[in-house]
Amino acid sequence: MTIFNDHKRLYITAGVLFAFLTYLVVIMPAFENQYNNLPLPGTVALSGDAKAGKLIYISEGCVGCHSQQVRNVEMDKVFGSRPGMASDYANIGRTSIWQNTATLMGTERTGPDLTDVGNRQSSRDWNLMHLFQPRSVVPQSIMPSYRWLFEMKDNPSKTDIVVTVPAAFLNGATGKVVATKKALQLVAYIQSLKQTPLPVGNKTPEFLYKKPSEASSGAKSTGKVDGEGLYAANCMSCHQQNGEGLKGAFPPLKGSPVVTGDNLELYVDIIMNGYNPRPEYGEMAAVGTNMNFTEFDVAAIMNYERSAWGNKAKKVTPEEIKKIMDFIKIKIAASN
Repeated sequence: MTIFNDHKRLYITAGVLFAFLTYLVVIMPAFENQYNNLPLPGTVALSGDAKAGKLIYISEGCVGCHSQQVRNVEMDKVFGSRPGMASDYANIGRTSIWQNTATLMGTERTGPDLTDVGNRQSSRDWNLMHLFQPRSVVPQSIMPSYRWLFEMKDNPSKTDIVVTVPAAFLNGATGKVVATKKALQLVAYIQSLKQTPLPVGNKTPEFLYKKPSEASSGAKSTGKVDGEGLYAANCMSCHQQNGEGLKGAFPPLKGSPVVTGDNLELYVDIIMNGYNPRPEYGEMAAVGTNMNFTEFDVAAIMNYERSAWGNKAKKVTPEEIKKIMDFIKIKIAASN
């Protein structure tokens, strides 16, 4: 073959073949994906701070330990309400003219998946504490501290975001912990990570190895929801497994007059809509609303908390919780 003796023909032929294969293997499938997969209706674009936070997420190497993909297996149900799909990543464009698209799906789960963390943990105070010192909110965490994203100030200004950190985690430092702009942007990105609900009428894909539904097993009809499991998934990160909370950050539920008292309206309102009346504690997010708790879920959590850690309070029923939830909705609607 004379082509191997003519370097010009050899390089031109190889170049044409490379260009053809690049189009066939890379460019054509990319266009196919781009035009056949669109973002789900209701997808919210990243804010300016969240976009900046995404770049910080990349630069700090967070993708090395955290994934953003919910697989179609039972064990991944804790990370999202449904398995991930191509539409979840369809609106992600190039990071910049010089940087390629960053889907940040990840390949490792040294830490939990963050696909829906904006719903699972929506508290800004918790996320800031977690960045400053992960072990302050998750004792068993192996995540490194990102203290360089914070400043210590003796006299913070009114515009500063002060993070309430227990003294035991300050390592002898004095002053107030103040979140820098980078810390706030990173948290803005983390809080933006939420699964977009499927359009009304579309059935949520079922996970493999699914267990019998609560409806079919009679759990909802009898109110036998796992309150301890709901507490572990939604409350324990702040109030801790022992119910004692974190001094100077999150209040205890053990012996709490709110938990053991008779003011059920206040109790339900806190679970559904959050709480921020005391400056010595961080703000609690609207966990119940964010997680779409039913009266069965709320009653189960309340009954667990009212009987755990030495608490001894009367059990509540889903029926009375339903009346309170309806009343709270009416009161909020009237105030608006």
